[in-house]
Amino acid sequence: MDPAAGGFSARPLRGSTITRNVARVPSRTIKVAEEASPRRVFVWAVEWPGWCRSGRDRESALEALEIHGERYAPVAEAAGLEFPHGEAKFVTVAEVEGGTGTDFGIPSVITDDDRRAVTQAQAERLATLVASSWALFDRVAGAAPEVLRKGPRGGGRDTSKITAHVDEADSAYAREMGIKNKPPADRAAVEAIRAQVLDVLGQQSDGRPLAMRKWPQRYAVRRIAWHALDHAWEIEDRS
Repeated sequence: MDPAAGGFSARPLRGSTITRNVARVPSRTIKVAEEASPRRVFVWAVEWPGWCRSGRDRESALEALEIHGERYAPVAEAAGLEFPHGEAKFVTVAEVEGGTGTDFGIPSVITDDDRRAVTQAQAERLATLVASSWALFDRVAGAAPEVLRKGPRGGGRDTSKITAHVDEADSAYAREMGIKNKPPADRAAVEAIRAQVLDVLGQQSDGRPLAMRKWPQRYAVRRIAWHALDHAWEIEDRS
């Protein structure tokens, strides 16, 4: 449920701090950003792309973020990064107004933080986390049954259709980054697109939109990682 929609303009709101005791989240301050519409609120860890959840309101979104800290930790650790555990202090550093994409279930607003410059070391770290998010998705999808449990209304795609959706979305994301490609027809094409995406994300950036389009590098990273992990966790929950 994630077409490669462009970002909306972001309007800063206010900041706040919440401290919670959580298992398997860093024992330090975690900077989070929020995107809110009347129907949905997204919250994400600014320095940990892919650690992003949503809820009907701010409290439920933060609660979901807490719970998924344990599920996100293997992504960071597989990337060779330390993900300390213990008491987490969530500090909201940015709040932006959402739009139709937010209502639809997509963290679609580009924030000022997304427009920050990226050093070479930071770019390599971000690209590694995207690669780790894809790797987790591949492992989960590869081990899952084809037929997944349906939702309360009988809806929901099965594993192969979710996999195809993620691959097609990544193809669209790559085009948004200025990478010309066609929707992948086989695994080799998927890997080729991923390699090109990681090559772009692994380069330093001044924070301006990639390929002079809409997405700055930090937004591309968090959007791609979120989408892969969101569907990985969906498959796990429905297996």
